[in-house]
Amino acid sequence: MTPYDPDRHHRRSIRLKGYDYTQPGAYFVTLCTHDRAHWFGEVVDGEMRLNDAQCWRDIPAHFPHVKLDAFVIMPNHVHGILWIVDNDVGAKNFSPLPLPPSPPHQPTSPPSPPHGTSKTIGSVVRGFKIGVTKWFRQNTTVYTVWQRNYYEHIIRNEHALNAIRQYIDENPLRWDLDRYNPDRIGNDPLAREIWDMFQNDDWQHPHGGSP
Repeated sequence: MTPYDPDRHHRRSIRLKGYDYTQPGAYFVTLCTHDRAHWFGEVVDGEMRLNDAQCWRDIPAHFPHVKLDAFVIMPNHVHGILWIVDNDVGAKNFSPLPLPPSPPHQPTSPPSPPHGTSKTIGSVVRGFKIGVTKWFRQNTTVYTVWQRNYYEHIIRNEHALNAIRQYIDENPLRWDLDRYNPDRIGNDPLAREIWDMFQNDDWQHPHGGSP
């Protein structure tokens, strides 16, 4: 398997063709900052110290068909599991996991993203990115916050869900090994396990990237 090269794979969209991203189920998404800049805070002793530039928590208030699961905001990226829970579109050939009882955790209060009418995962991600960008432009000198697109994966089963939750929950503890950390000191075996699992499934991303 050819490793991810951000220059070679830039802007190559391979979303799952024919898949309806409004149908109920779980989706793992990753968003990266522009040039991997550390806009959201810092990791200290294995804990993420956030600034105010985050609005993941408010997503369900503006997209009522979405429920939050595990997520983490890191210095230069965001990982999160989003559940589509309310729509009238029938399942097709690619059925994600059924809805869990409740989300495990939510972080501190954020600025609000704009209200959305579209029920796709893409519209939710765009709303979140717009909300964060608006906060930065109003409160800092930062103008370009995000990498152009985002990574996504349709979660199909309980094993994948639990592995991704573990990866998200332990992300700050593994910052020294994180592929998004410019000062990393090694490779994260848990991230490799997740990536290998995705290679046998349908990890969908715009640039050929890995989690």
